[in-house]
Amino acid sequence: MANDIPLIDPHHHLWDITNNYYPWLNDGPKPSAFGDYTAIISDYLIEDFLDDSKNQNLVKSVHLDVGYDPADPVGETKWLQGIADKLGFPHGIVGYADFRKPDVGDLLDAHMEFPNFRGIRQSMNYHEDPAKTYLDRPEVSRTPEWRRGFKELVKRSLSFDLQLYYPQMGEFHELAREFPDTQIILNHTGMQVDGPDHFVGWRNGMRTLAAAENVACKISGLGMGDFTWTTESIRPYVEAAIDIFGVDRCMFASNFPVDKLFSSYDATFDSFKEITKDYPKSDRMKLFHDNAARYYRL
Repeated sequence: MANDIPLIDPHHHLWDITNNYYPWLNDGPKPSAFGDYTAIISDYLIEDFLDDSKNQNLVKSVHLDVGYDPADPVGETKWLQGIADKLGFPHGIVGYADFRKPDVGDLLDAHMEFPNFRGIRQSMNYHEDPAKTYLDRPEVSRTPEWRRGFKELVKRSLSFDLQLYYPQMGEFHELAREFPDTQIILNHTGMQVDGPDHFVGWRNGMRTLAAAENVACKISGLGMGDFTWTTESIRPYVEAAIDIFGVDRCMFASNFPVDKLFSSYDATFDSFKEITKDYPKSDRMKLFHDNAARYYRL
């Protein structure tokens, strides 16, 4: 499809399993919300990402933490900054921190030594299915130690990338209202991985979360809940997200190479273009470029 609009991809990953340690990759596949991921257990470097995206008008990108060695979270930021210093990409880096750790403030300061660092993602997904849960207990964000750590993020004017499931959206609406000056960016369209019967519950949760004006939405990762997706099967999610959050608070992203399990880079963005083909160009600019630049300070 036409590439008249420049693209910023605000959610992708890189990994070098030859030289770095990622437990979920180096230690072999484990049960996951997105199925068998054996096909992506190999190095995925900046050259691979740029090759996958070569047919799109990609101008900038943001890298999200990807389960790097938990003993050295800043190592990922350092590695990525080295790549960016040489090749320009990625332009933004979202790292990892566990807000429950008493020294999280020191960790944030170490991340901030690198100029492309923008914020933190701590995946907060809790699910009764052990294959889908990322946490050892529900409602971690409501614990005093987690809130204490989150305040360290607030002090430094860093953003928070929020990954969760829709039943948790009330919990994180509460967080967003308590910290209205912190930009929260919802990952993967709310990560609806429980099938079409849960669409209404997901949509209601999205409305709850969107009521907090400091929450934005990345429309991405839809393949994780629909392994054989088509443009028409994801259309209800894309259109509902834009309707609920508005074009000023949404942005399209790839989630590559995780979503490479389900489709090509071109198929992902060509579908987003098809769904929004009748939108005014100014709105499409926001969804594909401007909002990502604004929210990630690019």
